[in-house]
Order: sequence, then structure tokens, then C-alpha cells
Amino acid sequence: MARIQHPARALRAPLVALALTTLTTLTACSAGSPSAATATTPAATATTGTAVPPPATAPTSPGDPTRVAIPSLGVDSSLLRLGLNADETVQVPPSEQGMTAGWYVNSAVPGERGASVVIGHNNTRYGKAVFHDLGKIKKGADIAIRGADGKITHFTVTTTQTVSKKSFPTQQVYAPTPAPTLRLITCDGSIDAQGHPVDNLIVYATLTT
Repeated sequence: MARIQHPARALRAPLVALALTTLTTLTACSAGSPSAATATTPAATATTGTAVPPPATAPTSPGDPTRVAIPSLGVDSSLLRLGLNADETVQVPPSEQGMTAGWYVNSAVPGERGASVVIGHNNTRYGKAVFHDLGKIKKGADIAIRGADGKITHFTVTTTQTVSKKSFPTQQVYAPTPAPTLRLITCDGSIDAQGHPVDNLIVYATLTT
């Protein structure tokens, strides 16, 4: 699996630029897709990507997130560690683990400066998934992230956005932010001829103070 250094820890412009060239929309995150592969650039067609080992579960540092909870939606999920596929597309959780969300390891550690990104399915070929009700989330809702060290960091939802996968706001979602922020991403919208949702739903949240 191709791997880039964590931009929130390194804070080096070249690595941030590299990350932003490889981060794209989620494509195979709905019913009908047996693949855990993921993202394409806005101008590209959907692809299943190159086979890679499944996402890891064990944290590598005490602050790494291990669990996400959204009390208002009844969501309480452990977090997989998502990296990049061999073709430099972003991993999503395997469809058979649809009820488990994942933290993109090259995004910020929740609570640290920068944008932390958590990805989850809406539906898979196995049925409803962890972020099936994410579209119901309200402004002001609480999102809690537990770290491997037991610390819980709270974020408050500020807005949501539904976007076409062909015009995914990569910079807005993944670019570094001066304060700790959180983005939740899932699939949304109607289904195309290949069985994939045509949109992404993005939830934006800021650190609760």
C-alpha cells in the first residue's frame, strides 16, 4: 500500500500537496459493490482499484482515534485505520464491515490542528451501514471521538454538504485547517448504472470548546 506521512504531524507543504493530489471522492461505498476499493479523481470513472491488505485496526500512537459516537443518531462504532491503496486512491472500509467506520490516517489526529477525516458506508450489499442515517444529523449535534489513550474529544456539527462525486471539494475537505476540525464522509444520492451512489454527503464539525 502506498503511504504518505501524516500531514498534521509533519506540517510540511510538499507532503500536504502530495496528499491533496491523491485524495478524491468515494465511489464504491454502496449496495452492489463487493470491493473495498475507493476513490477516483473527479474526472475519472469509478474503479475498484488494486487489491491491498484490509484496513488495519490497531492504533500506532496513543492519540490515534479508535471509536466514533454520534449520540443523536445512535451511532457508536470502532474505527478502522484507512490509508491509500496501491493505486493511491483512498481506502474505505470493506463492504463486509459496513457497520464500522474508518479514520483516514493521513488526516489530522482528532483534537490536533488540522482536518480529521472519518469515512463510513451508507449502505453496502449487506444492507444498511454505519452512516446510513448521517443525512439526518443536525447543526449543533455532538460527535465524540475516543483515542487509544482513552481521551474523548468532542466536535460540534456546523454544516452538511451534498456534492456530486464529479465535483468533490477536495481542498475544502482535506486541506489543513488552523484549528482542529472533523469531516465525516459517506455516499448519498441516486444510484448510477454501475450501482454506485452519485453523490457524497459531507458533515463538517469543529472542536467543542
